[in-house]
Amino acid sequence: MLVFNVFLSIFALLITIIMNFKQIQQLIKFVSKTDVAEVNIENNNFKINIKGSKSVPVEKPIQVVHQPAPLPHPTPVKPSIAPPNNASAKEAESTDNLLTVKSPIIGTFYRKPSPDKDVFVNVGDIVKEGDTLCVIEAMKLFNEIESDYSGKIVKILVEDASPVEFDQPLFLIEP
Repeated sequence: MLVFNVFLSIFALLITIIMNFKQIQQLIKFVSKTDVAEVNIENNNFKINIKGSKSVPVEKPIQVVHQPAPLPHPTPVKPSIAPPNNASAKEAESTDNLLTVKSPIIGTFYRKPSPDKDVFVNVGDIVKEGDTLCVIEAMKLFNEIESDYSGKIVKILVEDASPVEFDQPLFLIEP
């Protein structure tokens, strides 16, 4: 009976963490879209500190603390200065009417639900709002990223199994 009670406690904790993770994603979106400077939430199981863009400038605008874990660091890229040409101007004009789906969390981007399954979407696919586009693994949890828009997938901006940052563009969708 003791083993069963321990199992139920662990199961209840996992359900709480999963539910809270969805709520954390929504809270991060809310803070990033408003003038809120900082939000602090503390519970028995975790502590969250989210800093918005209106707070003191820092390298990372949010910090979610659940357990100590190393965060991936992006590799520095040397800026290149290219002379302006008509091709880049046309590309910029063509992307003006496109909608961008961005990563709501830091993690690893995957186009497939598992290695033996097909990809969620390909370039040229028509998606509806709420359709799953990819998964992002964060702290051993796989989070389905759903489309906020309906339209046609024009470009996939991230390679499969690549690390992604918060608010990094993932897909371009033509409405």
